[in-house]
Amino acid sequence: MKPLYLDLPAVAAAVSLSETSVQKLVRESLFPRPRMLSGRRVAWLTREVEAWAEARPVSDLLPPPNTGHNNRRHRATS
Repeated sequence: MKPLYLDLPAVAAAVSLSETSVQKLVRESLFPRPRMLSGRRVAWLTREVEAWAEARPVSDLLPPPNTGHNNRRHRATS
């Protein structure tokens, strides 16, 4: 069973953004807001983060040259 809620580090890792970028998007109402779990604890609903990610537009840009399969293969043989 996958987690119902994700904390900030897990959300940032899941969407490949920094924690600061996630917080900025929340402030700008461009990312789902976290839910109150207790008096001092907040987290994001996994399904809302997934819905946000799937709603992102498809890009015409290619990944930068420092990412991807070729670099993993190169590192493995180095």
